[in-house]
Amino acid sequence: MRILVVADIHANRPALDAIREPFDVCLCLGDIVEYGPYPTECIDWVRTSASHCVRGNHDHGAVQNVPVVGTTGFRYLTMVSRKVTAPALSLADRRFLADLPTTALLTLGGKRFFLVHASPRDPLEEYVPADPNEWATRVAGVKADFVLVGHTHQQFEFRLKHTTVVNPGSVGLPRDGDPRARYAIIDDGRVELKAVEYAVETTIAAVESSELEPTARRQLAEVYRLGKYQFASPSGNGAYTNGVHHPGREQVGA
Repeated sequence: MRILVVADIHANRPALDAIREPFDVCLCLGDIVEYGPYPTECIDWVRTSASHCVRGNHDHGAVQNVPVVGTTGFRYLTMVSRKVTAPALSLADRRFLADLPTTALLTLGGKRFFLVHASPRDPLEEYVPADPNEWATRVAGVKADFVLVGHTHQQFEFRLKHTTVVNPGSVGLPRDGDPRARYAIIDDGRVELKAVEYAVETTIAAVESSELEPTARRQLAEVYRLGKYQFASPSGNGAYTNGVHHPGREQVGA
């Protein structure tokens, strides 16, 4: 059985369309919407292509219109994109996102799969680094052959004692300095972490013609081109790399 695993699409349909893998089953790990300019198109793809999907924090925030306040980093980009995304969702789109479970446990090809966006301990929000020791504590009580996660936008695979943890990376908004769309293939138990180039400038053109604030349009264009967030602190007292503030760093990305 050939399984396509996608996560963190973030309303980037050109990136999603670049994945042209044959598959028997598609599993989606959430964050279908926000940041990007194609929320409804990506919801449509997941609705028709994914056999199983769990809810991400951005899916939850958009459908519940959860307020976010931020002046820099991804909190700022979340705040401004949510203002545009939430009103654009149809009733059917909102119902689809609201009905997504936060976790799923299923059996495919004789293997048990546990799906969650962030972590088994905190399905929507916990940010767990790409560290086998950290993940060993998170999956200790999970009885599954594979634990599939997203959220960090970092692609990795860890083979632990009783399970394999897989993060396919982000389809629509990579954060590791490589702008290609990321995903994973699990074929008869063998994991392949994959990347594919896509029409980045098509996504950027749609962002630039959107209703997002000009600053957000500029920053998202750079994130799409660079595969990471890299901007100077507006106060001049440090730098932001991937949305994290580093006080005292005068050079962006230092």
